[in-house]
Formats: sequence, structure tokens, C-alpha cells
Amino acid sequence: MTESNPKTFAIVVGEHSGDTLGAGLVAVLKERYPDAEFVGIGGPKMLKQGFNSLFAMEELAVMGLVEVLGRLRRLMHVRKSLVGYFSDNRPDVFIGIDAPDFNLGLEQRLKNKGIKTVHYVSPSVWAWREKRIFKIDKATDMVLALLPFEKQFYDKHQVACTFVGHPLADDIPMHSDKTEARNQLGLDTEAKYLAIMPGSRGGELQRLLPDFFATAKLLQSTHPDLKFVAPLINDLRLEQFQQIKAEHAPDLEVATIVNQTQQVMAASDCLLTASGTVTLEGALVKRPMVVAYKFQQLTYWIGRQLVKLKWFSLPNLLANKALLPELLQSEVTPENLAKEVEPLLYHDQQALIDEFTQIHQTLKQDASARAADAVELVLNQK
Repeated sequence: MTESNPKTFAIVVGEHSGDTLGAGLVAVLKERYPDAEFVGIGGPKMLKQGFNSLFAMEELAVMGLVEVLGRLRRLMHVRKSLVGYFSDNRPDVFIGIDAPDFNLGLEQRLKNKGIKTVHYVSPSVWAWREKRIFKIDKATDMVLALLPFEKQFYDKHQVACTFVGHPLADDIPMHSDKTEARNQLGLDTEAKYLAIMPGSRGGELQRLLPDFFATAKLLQSTHPDLKFVAPLINDLRLEQFQQIKAEHAPDLEVATIVNQTQQVMAASDCLLTASGTVTLEGALVKRPMVVAYKFQQLTYWIGRQLVKLKWFSLPNLLANKALLPELLQSEVTPENLAKEVEPLLYHDQQALIDEFTQIHQTLKQDASARAADAVELVLNQK
């Protein structure tokens, strides 16, 4: 169908996870509005869909306070340019995907100019700085939440929010076959495997790997047949992994695999993992895991004052109970980790797998289509 008045969807993403969400959303909206224009800041997956990116996505991909301060002038310039562009070329709706520090300020300015705004992926307001919800309310016409308890939080504060489900739950099959994954990765189909997963950032590897290696050696001393595999996000992390291993566990045999995290999880019997979205991925792949995290001491001290959470891993937050062992800061010792990992490797975990299946069913909502429905709702509001 040809539209007499083609729609313009403005979208801004700041990192690869946002690019994946954006690409899914653009694909659905293109089916519904074949003549629509998509413009803003997008990554490689969105560009493949014909998205018009006014700046490179890498401009916004900055982590950490010091890094942001160093790039502040440039970030302000990019935001000001976008406000100017969208004021002159008014979109029918603006969708900020994640990157809340950048996007919420942009959404606020555009909403003040009468442009409808949507924020896709709720900031963690339920965990800390709860008062940000009022800023979000002022900046957006609708928040799209990936997790059901986020929607409950927004409802409590009477802020417009739609639960769309999690794209990972759409992408990961209900059953991940262990033998098939091992065959694909060239791993022993008969052995017990523990996956060593220290995170994707340099600092995480630095803080967690020495304890993870010591845990592996401890477990192997009582279970000599136990094998280890480690998925690394890229070659840079692989190099860092090998350096830390050479220092702390030169004789430990660990199969290393780059850029196939999901496959490695599927091939494993248990995961020893850093916290983060990867814990949700592990739950959707249905593998038992022990979750550990260490912050820099100052960050941890500040965080303790601000964060009000019973649990820090997503599966526990979603289930609202302790499905997984979580170890934080000084609790992260080889002895503690080994004590938690051992029963998960050698005892039946069907009850836990059933809980994970329930989480999967809750989150499997066809997120891109539901997000598009919510965007259309905002689009058609008078």
C-alpha cells in the first residue's frame, strides 16, 4: 500500500544491544508502513534495513563516568544537532532505545516541542534513583519495558508503560540441545563441563578471573574428570583471559571460544558467571549457574548506599526468590564458589529448569511486534 502521508520514525540507539532492538522494531514497522522513513542514530543491523543514521552509533557508546566527562562536549553537540534536525524535520514519533543518560534528555526537549516520544528499555529505576521516574514521565509518552516487574513499578507511579517481553526469549529456543551444541563446538560429548564466564568488560575479567580459576582447580582436585570451557566476547578479551590464566592457573586446561556465548552455555552443565544480561540468557538456555560480582571498592560502597535490592541477578529478580546462588564482593572466594557450583554440577536440577521454563514463557511475547503496537498506539493518540 502507498501512504498519502508517509510516516517518519526517529530512532536513536547507543550500543549494539540497542541496535538489535532497533532492527527488530524497524523490520515490523516497515511491514506496516512500507513508505515510512527511519532516521536518527542506528547501528549496523539498522543500517542494513535502510536506516538513515545522522551520526555513527559509536559516538554514544561510552561507558563510565570519567569516559563520559571526556566526551561530554561532543555528546552535547550531537544532542543539540539532533534537536535541531528533528525540530526542522518533525518526525511522527521519536523512539529512544536504551542509552537513558543521552536519550531521556533528548526526549524531554522533543516532547517540549510537541513531538511524541517513546523510550524503549526501562532504566533501572526500580533498583536505584527511584525519583528518576518523574523525569521519565516528563520526557516520554510511553515506556516499553522488557520485564514484567518493571511494568508493575510504572503502574504504581501511574506512568504510561507497556510490557513488551524480552527479545532474547523470542530468539532462544525453549530447549537448547547440549549434545548438538558440543558437536558444533568440538567439545567432548560425554564429559562434565563448567563454563567460566567472567563478563565482557576488562575490569570484570581482572576482578573475577583469579577467583574463578582457583575455583576450577579446587573442583578439579575432587573431580579430576571435570572439564572447563570459556566463552569470550572478542579477541581482546581472549588475550586478556590468557594473560590472567598464565599468571594464576598456567596448568589448568580451559577450552576458549570467541563470540559464541549462547552455544557455550548450551554445551555446558553449569555456568560460573558474572552478573548481567548473561544470567537471563543462561536461564533461557536452561542451565544452572552461580552468579558472582565484584566492584571496585569505592563503587561498591557508593552502590550499597543507593541500591535497594534483595537480589542482583535477573532470574532471581524475575522469580522474586533465590533461584540462583549470588555472591557479591568479599563473598567471592574459591571456597564459597566451589561449594555452590558442586551440587549444581552433580545433582538433579529439574526443579530449577522448570522455573527457568516459566520465566521463558513469561518473557516470550514477540517483543518487536508488541513494541511496534505500542509505538502505533502513541502515534495515533490525539
